[in-house]
Amino acid sequence: MGASACVTMEFPLKGTEMKAGIHPAYNEVNVICACQHTFKTRSTHKGDIRVEICSHCHPFFTGKQKLVDTAGRVDKFERKYQKVRAEKAAKLAQ
Repeated sequence: MGASACVTMEFPLKGTEMKAGIHPAYNEVNVICACQHTFKTRSTHKGDIRVEICSHCHPFFTGKQKLVDTAGRVDKFERKYQKVRAEKAAKLAQ
């Protein structure tokens, strides 16, 4: 019982060949992030792929918290709730 045997099974692949002419072209494309990082991948998409965030700038992968501000949305949020925060701070100070 000390010896182990490796069992290989062969399955017939009759009729499982890929059909010619029905599959899209799978080409190498460039992925370009907003942080200017680029890398190559393969896709059926034609041309470059542009993304807003990638693994080099996403906080989950970098471990650094970084606000990605799109069109001043963070500033707009801060201005909107500045009065509410001031009232809350004044209430706590009393």
